[in-house]
Amino acid sequence: MRFSWGFIIIVLLLSCKNEKKSKKEKVEAKLVVNNQFQEILDSTKLEGAILVYDLSKDIYYSNDFDWCEKGNLPASTFKIPNSIIALETGVVKNDSVIFKWNGESRYLKVWEQDLTLKEAFHHSCVPCYQEVARKIGVDRMKSNLAKLDFGSMDVNETTLDNFWLEGKSKINQFKQIEFLKRLHNSELLISERTDSIMKNMIIMSKNNQYVLRGKTGWSVKGEVDNGWFVGYVLVKNKAYFFATNVVPKKSFDMSFFNKERKEVTFKALDMLKILGEKESFVTKQ
Repeated sequence: MRFSWGFIIIVLLLSCKNEKKSKKEKVEAKLVVNNQFQEILDSTKLEGAILVYDLSKDIYYSNDFDWCEKGNLPASTFKIPNSIIALETGVVKNDSVIFKWNGESRYLKVWEQDLTLKEAFHHSCVPCYQEVARKIGVDRMKSNLAKLDFGSMDVNETTLDNFWLEGKSKINQFKQIEFLKRLHNSELLISERTDSIMKNMIIMSKNNQYVLRGKTGWSVKGEVDNGWFVGYVLVKNKAYFFATNVVPKKSFDMSFFNKERKEVTFKALDMLKILGEKESFVTKQ
């Protein structure tokens, strides 16, 4: 009997040890410093980090992994989980639901019209998504965010319609990619219907060579502008994820900020020859 109990204890200890080892191996992806990414940012007078993850090789590439660990406001990249929660709660039925413009002046002219959810996503319509957040409500927003595990969001009655744009909410570049990887692998705790709608809605570009999904984001905290471009590209059944986070240097021309967040990312993907030497993402936006 002593032998049996001792044997069982040994087996349990070995099992726990192997389980811990397995979990450790899963999170220890290879990190490769790519100085060319830094050269791309320097040439455009931006500072920050470009993070690219090769799913098949389990390798992260970046110019600055410390920056990638920093948390920042998600800004409009939050429109991805916000859309998911809206669909899951029934606040919106599908990506064709129309948001009526109330006739009031808005920050961007393109927002001054009736927009479908899909159009509101691609035009990054803040008032549309504030309406969505208010309809979802604090309790449902919190419970769904807990399931999605999207960074650390500060949601309460006073922050409900702006917590992703200002305040204490934050997410880092690794978490952005981890979230998108779970979306790509259909591992989020959401319905198949929502999964399908979202994967179609967030497509930015598609041709016979690749499918590009993603979202930009821009927040201002104090006097510091912070820009995101997150997403992933599918090429020949391989997935490459990216999360770029940058701030402009004093000499940067802010009229190019929206464009450059994407272009530096495309240049990094080109540098890794994800499409091959002859093709380029830079001109495919």
